[in-house]
Amino acid sequence: MANNLELELSKKLEILIKQTALSITDQQKHQLVQLVLLLNKWNKAYNLTSVRDPQEMLVKHILDSIVVSPYLQGKYFIDVGTGPGLPGLPLAIINPDKQFFLLDSLGKRISFIRNAVRELGLTNVEPVLSRVEEFQPDHQFDGVLSRAFASLKDMTDWCHHLPNKNGLFYALKGQYHAEEVQELEAKFSVQQVIKLAVPELEAERHLVLIK
Repeated sequence: MANNLELELSKKLEILIKQTALSITDQQKHQLVQLVLLLNKWNKAYNLTSVRDPQEMLVKHILDSIVVSPYLQGKYFIDVGTGPGLPGLPLAIINPDKQFFLLDSLGKRISFIRNAVRELGLTNVEPVLSRVEEFQPDHQFDGVLSRAFASLKDMTDWCHHLPNKNGLFYALKGQYHAEEVQELEAKFSVQQVIKLAVPELEAERHLVLIK
């Protein structure tokens, strides 16, 4: 059964990736499928995501994360409120030359990420169990990623100590609401709003870059 599912997921992933401009190695595709299988397995006991169907996870978790990849500038990234490692784990898989810190305040999520890092043989991921406002890293980041963070204002208020002087906030949003930008403090400015195309996803997706 598992092998069947793995085969189905591999085929589906292949179809999805062909609809993007991403170039991903066979090894990376294999790791992305393994990540979905792990999520599916752990989800039954730990309730890590409301998405129950592995095929749907490919669209809503994997593709939704990796379409951001072409916009990443720099080498060191932190994914705040990563949940079960999204978008951090898929991005780490397809960017082995970049380093990702995955931060969450919930132990079971970090346990899942540690397990995934081990099972997938990832050497560029550092899981961090902490609340974001309490986390004091020993170096700052080129990019602060967040996928489902409450608002742009909360993200910038709570994470202002994380980017380096040229670092950017990468907010992965559904719909883009201009009024959210009005709430930002004057020291933050929106550099770019990118409409993302996620194959087979009905909903809108945007990436908001803030400096």
